[in-house]
Formats: sequence, structure tokens, C-alpha cells
Amino acid sequence: MSYEHIETELKEGLGVITLNRPPVNILNIAMMDEINRALESWKGQKEVKVVLFDAKGKCFSAGVDVGEHMGDLAPKMIETFHRMFRLMDQLGVLTVASVYGSCLGGGCELAVFCDLVISADDAKFGQPEIQVGVFPPIAAQLMPRIMGRKAAMELILSGKIISAQEARSMGLVNQVVGKDELASATTDFVKPYLKLSAEVLRVTRKAVMAGLMDDLEPSLQTIEDIYLNELMKTKDAHEGLKAFLEKRKPIWQNE
Repeated sequence: MSYEHIETELKEGLGVITLNRPPVNILNIAMMDEINRALESWKGQKEVKVVLFDAKGKCFSAGVDVGEHMGDLAPKMIETFHRMFRLMDQLGVLTVASVYGSCLGGGCELAVFCDLVISADDAKFGQPEIQVGVFPPIAAQLMPRIMGRKAAMELILSGKIISAQEARSMGLVNQVVGKDELASATTDFVKPYLKLSAEVLRVTRKAVMAGLMDDLEPSLQTIEDIYLNELMKTKDAHEGLKAFLEKRKPIWQNE
């Protein structure tokens, strides 16, 4: 299956989805649709052991297309974006992200949603959405569970950008390597899992997630409702997004 914005490969238990939308892999609806089609195509394939997200270009991903947050496109964007995470959850296999350069906004959410993350030492992680008048729904659901409430509050509510080493200290990243080593280190990183039983990996991952007593769907539905029916009805959300597209500072009305 050929795609315009991603490349895929499934070989010897490893499914690879490579982000390839130059220059900085902005996730638009068309690109996310392709990711969803790739994930859907692997459902039910018992030999899949690991799904790896990597990238080509200047960075892993600088985020979701801000223009598609606007007006009537917002519900479609959220639906398509969140479908990626629902499909990853339904697929039930180990997911890994190999990250370098900017890993921001929706790109950061995609990376840290993965079960494991290997990062180049030049990577920068962050959720800057608050600075343009919105919030990151997946990060809101996930980050408090990974790094604790206070650290997640600071990262999401400040919109600050952190280094790969800081991300590792917070539990968002498993391993940090030199940028030139990332490709070979990623191969080594996933290799142990490819030697294991696909079914045992799936069942074990399911048990770990069950042990967290945390189902994705109920909380994500609540967050989606807040995003679309409260946040996107505020004047400041639209002002922040519009200001970003117009390359100016937003004028907040606090309403």
C-alpha cells in the first residue's frame, strides 16, 4: 500500500511507520488518515510484535496542523487524531517511538503514547498548545499517569519545552543516545522484543495496562467533550489559533 505522507514496512514481526511530510512532519488530517489506514491494515495480523514510529526530515514532528484546529474542521481533526491512539490501543502490540529534533504538540503526544521511547540527545519535547489558546487532549489523559500530576500540570500548563534528558528523568523517555547513533540504537532497542512470542507480548502488555486500572476510552471521551464543547466555544481558543497562523501575539479576552 502506497502513501503520500508516510512510509510503512512490515517485516519479521516489526511494523514501521515513518513520518515523511517535509520539512517538519506537521500532522495534518490527510497524514493522520494514512497512519490510521496503516494501523488498521495490521489489525488481526498475529505475527506483528512491535510497531515502530520513526521519521525522516528535520525532526520527528513539530505537531498537528494548527489551521485544521479552526472552525468546522476541529471535530474532524480531533476525530482523526484520536483515532490513531484508539487504533494503537486496539492493536494491543508493543509500540515504540524513535525521536529526534522537535517533538512537539501532537508529535509529542504520538511519541509518549508509545509504550517505549528512544530519543536522540538533540530532541526537544513539549506541549506548547496552551500558548495558542488550546490544550493537548492526549497529553491531558496520559501524562499525569506517566509522570505524576504536578510534573504533568507544569509541562501542560506552562507549554515549556524540555530536553531529551529532562524527558527521560520524568519517565517520558526510556533511553537517550547520540543523534548519529539513533538509527542503529533503535534497531538494537527493538531487537529483544522481536525474539519473543507475539501473543505472549500482547497478553503481557494487556496485563500491565489492566494493572494500571486505566481504560483509555472513558477518559478520552470526557476530554474530547471538554475540548470540543467547552474549549472550542471560547473566544480565546479561536484568537490564539488565529494569532498563531497570522504570526502575531494573541490578544486574550479571558472568555
